[in-house]
Amino acid sequence: MENFQLGMQIEAEHMRNIFGGNDVYIRQIENDLKVIITDRNGEIRICGEEENVNKAARLIRELAELSKRGNTIEEQSVTYGLELSHTAQEAELLEIDADCICHTMMGKPIKPKTVGQKHYIDAIRKNMIVFGLGPAGTGKTYLGMAMAITAFKNHEVERIILTRPAIEAGEKLGFLPGDLQSKVDPYLRPLYDALYQIMGAESFQKNMEKGLIEVAPLAYMRGRTLDNAFIILDEAQNTTPAQMKMFLTRIGFGSKAIITGDSTQKDLAVGTQSGLDVAQKVLRRIDDIAFVQLTSKDVVRHPLVQKIVKAYEDYESKLGNRTNNKKGRGFT
Repeated sequence: MENFQLGMQIEAEHMRNIFGGNDVYIRQIENDLKVIITDRNGEIRICGEEENVNKAARLIRELAELSKRGNTIEEQSVTYGLELSHTAQEAELLEIDADCICHTMMGKPIKPKTVGQKHYIDAIRKNMIVFGLGPAGTGKTYLGMAMAITAFKNHEVERIILTRPAIEAGEKLGFLPGDLQSKVDPYLRPLYDALYQIMGAESFQKNMEKGLIEVAPLAYMRGRTLDNAFIILDEAQNTTPAQMKMFLTRIGFGSKAIITGDSTQKDLAVGTQSGLDVAQKVLRRIDDIAFVQLTSKDVVRHPLVQKIVKAYEDYESKLGNRTNNKKGRGFT
């Protein structure tokens, strides 16, 4: 191994943030880039192959800059920074962090955390209709909600409408106990949770009572025209083609719509075609409609969730290739 060394000076307060508890983040960088990192009287020394030392130094500088901006360094930041370092995209970490959508009620900034999420946010800003596609944990719904609430607070739209198809794991509303509201609420709970966190319960309730925020099952959209609204359709993989067409044709003047879904997580009856799958084929070439595909690399939950999603993606890809090979050899 080529023995190359590089020294860096970083303020003590940011050093603690970058190193993490028990130096866990520095150990992560060492293991990934095969370097040795030591702290000598406030100076970081990095030793190893020159290319890897330079990658580690760039990442540490970026983490220091994130710390200076008031961010708490988290495992996801380090993991994603390492991924970017292998694709010559190191500078994007700071560019992504610079894009603050809004703040939660607790003052925490809501920002994209990956290149895919940044593309998603940019697409929402530029287009009237955006399809956010990808696995759980990629921030499709949460970032969409943040964009909707920001547009509402800035008076860019007059109201927010959030909707989901009321289909989960084969259940039907008619078989669930309680009145309509209690039947519908479990399906819409993730939307309520995001609203409470970003907008606050009191503001949410006040705007709900005024009819400026509406959370309802997809069936309630039929026969309406939605002008000057920010509309989010969540779990769109559970729509039928007719439901998706109905929803898209509700969108009126001055409105913006986000459709989120994961085609691998359908709860539709066997043999039922997904409206999300059909929409991707039918609407691909229409201006002002964007499709953003998020992947396991954009998962911002616990790193183990990212590994689980990636493992399933690999498994399903191999399964698909095996099926195609059998068909190619004349098997049915």
